[in-house]
Order: sequence, then C-alpha cells, then structure tokens
Amino acid sequence: MDTMVVGAIVAAVTVVVLGVLALMRIRTSRVLHERFGSEYERTVHDNGSRRHAEAELRQRIERRASLDIKPLHPAVRESYLTQWERTQARFVDDPASALHDAEGLVNRVMRERGYPMDDFQQRAADISVDHPQIVENYRKAHAALAAHSRGEAGTEHLRRGMIYFRALFEKLLEVEPSYT
Repeated sequence: MDTMVVGAIVAAVTVVVLGVLALMRIRTSRVLHERFGSEYERTVHDNGSRRHAEAELRQRIERRASLDIKPLHPAVRESYLTQWERTQARFVDDPASALHDAEGLVNRVMRERGYPMDDFQQRAADISVDHPQIVENYRKAHAALAAHSRGEAGTEHLRRGMIYFRALFEKLLEVEPSYT
C-alpha cells in the first residue's frame, strides 16, 4: 500500500475513534446531569471543572453501590414518625432545640439504614446519589443549625431548616411527603 493511503486510513480511524470518545463523553455527561440535576451543576461549580465534577459524581455512585443501604422495618418507621411528630410539635416552644433534635433523628435514621456517619460532607455526598433533589435541603438545614450556633439564625431560618430536615427525613423513611 501506498503511504498516502495508509496515512489516510490512520487519519480516518483516528477521527472515528475521537468522535466515538466525544460522543461517549457527551452521553456520560448527559446521564450524570439527568441523574443528579442541580447537584450536578453545584458539583461542577464547586470543582471548577466539568471533568473533575463528573469524576467525583462517578466516585459517589461507586461508593454508594458498595454500601448496604436497607429499608426500615415498618414498626421502626412508625416509631421514627412518632418521634418526628413530637419533635415538630416542640418547635413552637423551642425552635432551636427542635431543629437540633430533628438533625439527630435524621442522623439516626441514616445510621440505621446503613449510611456511614463520617463527616457531614461525606453524608451529603452519599445522600446525593439516592436523593439528589433533596441533598441541598439537607445542606441548608445543617447550615441553619450552624447559623444558630453562631447566633445568626432567627425563628424563620430555623423553621425553614425544620422543613428541610423533614423533606430528607420523609425520603429516608420512604413515606409520602407531608405538607403540614
């Protein structure tokens, strides 16, 4: 074969391979974006790079797959719901304490379901795989507690934190959301 023909074949194969790789990358990005939604955008922003963000999201998926997350027994679920109702009822008289207890309930449910209870950022990353639409609420609820500890959170801030914790709590318990 003539070297020009071989060069043309090599160039054509290279273009095809690069095209396939580009399409695979686009598809992977689309799948991750569809799965994680706004968490995808947040992770891209935090990482400053789509490539690094996507690598982080794939690592989250792999980590989550290695965890043994199990559903709660119905009696345990009911017990947690009762505890939540008591905690929520206390909010009127003692918002900060109720919010602190709400976080404790969320953490206990996470632990019982099998989520590792490393640091908060790792818990949020783990939750983002199963509940990407709720993880930002979890961060905001946690931030409300932190703001309270610094003396920067009013009752409305604590109320929103309680709502945010409730949304995650209901997802973790696998119950229909309440709107009360």
